Amino acid sequence: MITASDLSLSATAKDVRKVRCDALVLGVVQGSDGPVLLDSGLSEKSTGALGSTLASLGVSGRADEVHRLPGLSGAEADVIVLTGLGREESATDEETLRRASGAAIRNLHGTESVVIALPAPTVAAVAAIAEGAALGAYVYTENRHATADSLKAPVTNVTVHSPVATDSAVAGVLNRAEILGRAVNATRTLVNRPPSHLYPETFATAAKELSRSLPVKVTVLDEKKLEKDGYGGILGVGKGSSRQPRLVKVEYAPSKSIKKLALVGKGITFDSGGLSLKPPAGMETMKCDMAGAAVVLNALLAIAEMGLPIKVTAWLCIAENMPSGTAQRPSDVITTYGGRTVEVLNTDAEGRLVMADGLVAASEENPDVLLDVATLTGAQMVALGKRTSAVMGDEDIRDAVAAAARRAGELFWTMPIPEELRASLNSQVADIANIGEKMGGMMTAAAFLREFVGESNGRTIPWGHLDIAGPAFNEGAAHGYTPKEGTGVAVRTLVAFAEDLVSNSK
Repeated sequence: MITASDLSLSATAKDVRKVRCDALVLGVVQGSDGPVLLDSGLSEKSTGALGSTLASLGVSGRADEVHRLPGLSGAEADVIVLTGLGREESATDEETLRRASGAAIRNLHGTESVVIALPAPTVAAVAAIAEGAALGAYVYTENRHATADSLKAPVTNVTVHSPVATDSAVAGVLNRAEILGRAVNATRTLVNRPPSHLYPETFATAAKELSRSLPVKVTVLDEKKLEKDGYGGILGVGKGSSRQPRLVKVEYAPSKSIKKLALVGKGITFDSGGLSLKPPAGMETMKCDMAGAAVVLNALLAIAEMGLPIKVTAWLCIAENMPSGTAQRPSDVITTYGGRTVEVLNTDAEGRLVMADGLVAASEENPDVLLDVATLTGAQMVALGKRTSAVMGDEDIRDAVAAAARRAGELFWTMPIPEELRASLNSQVADIANIGEKMGGMMTAAAFLREFVGESNGRTIPWGHLDIAGPAFNEGAAHGYTPKEGTGVAVRTLVAFAEDLVSNSK
């Protein structure tokens, strides 16, 4: 069972000194002459006294810096929390506010009620602060025995202090922030679950559980149905495991849909590399190789909960890639859904095989736009590092995804698919090989996927490919609203993309 976030968000324009809370969050920036406490509604005396002690307390105002202080006599808060916003000139940027809010809430686990008094002169600023709080209020504890000192529950009540709190639009952005928080945090939990607990069958069950209260339909294709219908990519990858693969189709179809959006997600619940075995260190984080499927599932559920007038279908391509006597071999030829044959030169290039089946199946329903999301290549991290995802595909779709990501506060960089890379995927014994040119491997993988995008009304379906290999799993320290391990990256981008599709179609 996936436990949804219980965070409750509200806003107030009342005198911040009279709002009772466990913790009051204030902002500090890096000024030209040292740290500066931002105006928060505290009295001039309290602001001056606190501001004059910042340097001696070791407060710098750097981004991600959070300090706790005893409550002030002029405020009804037990604790004062100072969160850094970085340089003064960018302190009111939406993503800066989102990260500062998230960092504060992430450091307040075990605290029940929090008031955030960061600069929020607009509804957009309120939205950013609320989203940061919703994303920061996450902790994964499923397999640990909690004690009072070791594991603390996340914050459950956050109030954003803002002069526009009574604006009629505020309730909507707070509701949206709560929905996004639940969707991202459910994605994180799926990614964090160990492969002993999350495998194709239980992943399919989790999809049903998460969808239960929403107007969506879930269809699960088991190994028998996959065999009957010819899903050779998913079956080929999963045949080395005792845990049989699944294809999960999730549909949200409101009565007055403006557009049709298809989402395909890679769901490798554990990737050993198969017979092309990874080294031990390369397997340590491979429970995260199903992040793409978790992303498309929860993005669809968020869109459904928001009630957007757009039909969305998510295809979760789920398998476990294991070595055994029944595993596919390098040089095997498989027949993917739709009939195209693939020479499997490397069993560790398995994600593109399950995605091939999903892309063909999604194309058969003639969507207006087709997006796929996958932790597809280590080359993504070589090219862009561990915090920036890549988006490739048709230029218009690629650029629209990047624009949606900027609005959502996620880092995506557009990359090309050079035509010369396609020739490296040629095979002597099949229609295409599953690996090609090593240099630029992220783009070569995208060139492979593009071969399985279908046509609608005589033209190729508009398509975009999101490679989130590094950003999906945070191996380093927590930062901003991002915890260790599963990050939930791309959920917010997909939701923003769907909102843009609706907006641009009116």
